[in-house]
Amino acid sequence: MFDQRRTRCHNSRVPSRNANPIEQPTVENIDLSSILVALSEPVRLGIVAALASHDGDVACGTFDLPVAKSTSSHHFKVLRESGVMHQYDEGTRRLNRLRRADLDARFPGLLDLIIAEGRQVVVPIIGP
Repeated sequence: MFDQRRTRCHNSRVPSRNANPIEQPTVENIDLSSILVALSEPVRLGIVAALASHDGDVACGTFDLPVAKSTSSHHFKVLRESGVMHQYDEGTRRLNRLRRADLDARFPGLLDLIIAEGRQVVVPIIGP
């Protein structure tokens, strides 16, 4: 954080770029119809498959999507709000990961079918 002179205070973490919490459904509130609507778009299906093939969390900016940045943000929001993936801010980056355990508990086998279908849509992840 900063003091009154806009000088970085010692012993502070980098503030999140977003002061508001990111809204995401609880496991009990993940709805199958919302998931199916979210995955009806090929770009979002490709994002899910790319997340599944990558170890660890992936920043939004590392996906090489064939759409504008604002459209990419919309796709990530739809996936998050449907419960397919979890997002959190770390400094200036927004990181993403699949909610595999939550989806497997709620709808066993569904995520594996989604990933298999999504591998037909190529969405490369660039960078680390």
